[in-house]
Amino acid sequence: MIARFDAKVLSPQACLRQVADGSLARPLVFTNGVFDLLHRGHVTYLDQAAQLGGSLVVAVNTDASVRRLGKGPDRPLNRMEDRAALLAALSCVDVVTWFDEDTPLQLIQALQPDVIVKGGDYDMETLPETAVVRSWGGRALAIPFEHQRSTTSLLDKIRLKT
Repeated sequence: MIARFDAKVLSPQACLRQVADGSLARPLVFTNGVFDLLHRGHVTYLDQAAQLGGSLVVAVNTDASVRRLGKGPDRPLNRMEDRAALLAALSCVDVVTWFDEDTPLQLIQALQPDVIVKGGDYDMETLPETAVVRSWGGRALAIPFEHQRSTTSLLDKIRLKT
């Protein structure tokens, strides 16, 4: 038996088709990230993002994209397929897709979401994605952190124990 949430993990092309055919309710909310070790900060942020629209699309960095971010030689800890599956299992997430570039700019241009969302540590005015989404009348928002959690600090804590 296949897990039901696996159907929510779509290639970028399949995600574009769902947006084009109206399968995803508008306003369409988009966010992205590595989501290497899913924690309370992630799921709170994602649930808050989902409440901003009709559908939430989460794009994860491919493994190669994560390595280029310089998060460490052992990152990502979890493969893209596993990170995507965990995100898809969340009820607040409608679709999970991926991008291989350093930023999701191309995917955002193709999907044309109504809202893009990042975590509270981002200055939305400095992101090229903000200008792009605003060019078609969309909004770009940073959601303040409610729970101070990070995968990097969690990994630091684990490494001290070994």
